[in-house]
Amino acid sequence: MKTNTLHRLRRWIIAPVLALAAAGAHADGKLGVFDAWIRAAPPGASMMAGYATLKNSGDAPITLLTVQGDAFRMTSLHESIVADGVAKMRELHRLRIDPGETVQLAPGGLHLMLMQPRHAVTVGDKVKIMFLLADGRRVETWFDVVGADAD
Repeated sequence: MKTNTLHRLRRWIIAPVLALAAAGAHADGKLGVFDAWIRAAPPGASMMAGYATLKNSGDAPITLLTVQGDAFRMTSLHESIVADGVAKMRELHRLRIDPGETVQLAPGGLHLMLMQPRHAVTVGDKVKIMFLLADGRRVETWFDVVGADAD
């Protein structure tokens, strides 16, 4: 009788431990956002740009779908391209970042378009931007507003 009770007790202890271990083994991407900044614009400007370094320090790909910021009516991820000798911008509806990969949001390349500010955004401010991922996660980051001559 004692042996039967011991076996049941082991099952009650071992099963949850194994379940936790299996959950911990699940592959997961992890988005880090570094050196986040917004270039200040003249008063009354309807658009600004945001830049940062994005790094996936996890062991699975991450897909960035969009960005949100309460300080702006519209926000999106864009890339600058040259087509037929003409510089253009186009919106990206998703950005995949592989494990270990770093992506630069920088002037002249990938960047955030921050449109129709809800209030004045000036040098020295910090603006909250939320990165929305395909798996439903949200990554909140604060962007520093810097002078127009920053690169």
